[in-house]
Amino acid sequence: MSGLVGTFLSHASPGGFALGDLFSGALLNVALFEGLLGGGGWPTQLRHPAMLALLLLLIPLIWWHHKRQGDGALTYSSLSHRARLSPGRRLPLAGRGRGLWRLHLPFYLRIAALALLIVAFARPQRGLTWEQDLTEGIDIVVALDVSGSMAAEDFQPNNRLFVAKDVVQSFVSERAGGDRIGLVVFAGATLVKSPLTTDRAMLRQLIDSVELDILPDGTAIGMALAAGAARLKDSAATSKVMVLVTDGVNNAGAIDPASAAAVAEGLGLRVYTLGVGTDGTVPMPVPMRDPRSGRVVMQRRMVEVEVDEELLRAIAGRTGGRYFQATDPESLRRIFEEIDELERTPIEVKRYVRFEEAFQPLAWTALALTLIPVLLATLGLTLQP
Repeated sequence: MSGLVGTFLSHASPGGFALGDLFSGALLNVALFEGLLGGGGWPTQLRHPAMLALLLLLIPLIWWHHKRQGDGALTYSSLSHRARLSPGRRLPLAGRGRGLWRLHLPFYLRIAALALLIVAFARPQRGLTWEQDLTEGIDIVVALDVSGSMAAEDFQPNNRLFVAKDVVQSFVSERAGGDRIGLVVFAGATLVKSPLTTDRAMLRQLIDSVELDILPDGTAIGMALAAGAARLKDSAATSKVMVLVTDGVNNAGAIDPASAAAVAEGLGLRVYTLGVGTDGTVPMPVPMRDPRSGRVVMQRRMVEVEVDEELLRAIAGRTGGRYFQATDPESLRRIFEEIDELERTPIEVKRYVRFEEAFQPLAWTALALTLIPVLLATLGLTLQP
């Protein structure tokens, strides 16, 4: 091996066929091969990798080539040199540096072609991979109370509705992409803000647009359950869930909560109920008329509020859900995180890989490298084809 290295270095003379030229040519071939792949990417596997062992045979071929040529001497047999050189006489080393590449270039082009053919016989292949998600999503309807009591400011530094909207936003963002989520808001009446959808961006905008005083005041829990059930009754999802967020007592609507819960149970819906805030006196902005100016201004007063925990527990128990109570922003966030964990569907993904042959660029490049010496000899640029 050291002799072979010495042979290479002996021919790295100025103007001769240098080892650096060989490396430059190899880099050029790499760039050419990458272009021939047509942007399809490099092969990901070799079908017969053992074929690469044949590349080792190229080492003795290179050694034999330089051994046969001696010190790289050129033997001229043309008539134009007969008068000055006897048959078989070699040109002095000092006079043949400029033409040495003509002797070695055809050989190394063929060596490169043979190397490419060996790699081609190893059958490089590109793997085309795609995945099929077989998970069936969950359909979820969030029913959010927007009655006047949601303006209570016991969830400092904001009111109950502001904190509830922020937590629902996080809940929506963290759900799996296959889940469909709808939004119903309610007070003394109900309003479907969004049907079941997977469009998270649109849903977040709709949640952000929810405000107080967009519906008649009151708390129609039964109507909210009925509206959510109407959104879910035609769902083909294996799991249908409703999350009811309220802070009051049912005092409005034509449908009583018990009847609505029975309908939800019959449709196979699971209802999670959240009681927001604590019973008792809480600060709340109340519209008051200024006696001096006559204008209506908001003043903070301590107001008595009540959460019907017994009703919310009954609704959740009848439908197979759970009741939670949130007395501060952090507990509300933890409750939604717990619901998020309870309603998870195992993900089943099938991975498919299809391999396609990638030896063609190698074979065509090898053919081109084989024909180049013939072309160079035809043009008189090299001494032999």
